Amino acid sequence: MKRVRFRDSAGNVRGGRWAIEDGEPVVTAAAGPYGRIAFGDESYDPGEVDILPPCEPTKIVCLGRNYADHAEEMGSDIPERPMLFLKGPNAVASHGNKLTMPAGKERIDYEAELGVVIGEQCKNVSEADALDVVAGYTCVNDISNRDDQNREQNWVRGKAFDNACPIGPMVATPEHVPEDATIECRVNGETKQSSSRDNLIFPVEELIAEITEYMTLEPGDVIATGTPAGVGPLEDGDQVEVEIEGIGTLEHSVKMP
Repeated sequence: MKRVRFRDSAGNVRGGRWAIEDGEPVVTAAAGPYGRIAFGDESYDPGEVDILPPCEPTKIVCLGRNYADHAEEMGSDIPERPMLFLKGPNAVASHGNKLTMPAGKERIDYEAELGVVIGEQCKNVSEADALDVVAGYTCVNDISNRDDQNREQNWVRGKAFDNACPIGPMVATPEHVPEDATIECRVNGETKQSSSRDNLIFPVEELIAEITEYMTLEPGDVIATGTPAGVGPLEDGDQVEVEIEGIGTLEHSVKMP
């Protein structure tokens, strides 16, 4: 199942199902490549509603250097244990929006990532039981303000600013997302990042066990599992697409004040 949150023409916030047939989105001339959104006995064209973030996290737990090729391109060592940092709910942004970035910065980067959406409150989860607490997977762009990230240790200015974490457009339940799901980022149609989920240094099960040893995860919280090589700067007006096999494509543009 693929779930989506949206606002209909009357302003109501709904939780719907992305219509799927034989494992693939239903394609109609009106709906385009993502089919239609089903809510109750009604059906919506995704292009005619406002797509909202598919979950409402109390926090986003992010991973640094969880792909060896990204650690190498950043001139960093591979960490001995998962390298964690946080983004707050203020960072969450929606599919399809133009996102305003912090003013006066020389380099703000895209970072395509697989997002793990937590389905239940959990603490001290073992690796063996980790997937039981996963509601599904989504696309994440861990937008990074390098100007300030390179000047601080806690990365609050560099990672946790408003609009720093677009998420979506949907949550796909685990059976839709292969263990070797491809992860790509395109900027203005040009592929910048291309990798696979199976290149993660620390896999999802290990991440959940490590994180819940230290903190309680709530339903809707997101783990952003790290980005592969190919990160680079964004410019005013850039169109960004994060596509993950089995989930879909998160799209947004950026505005540099």
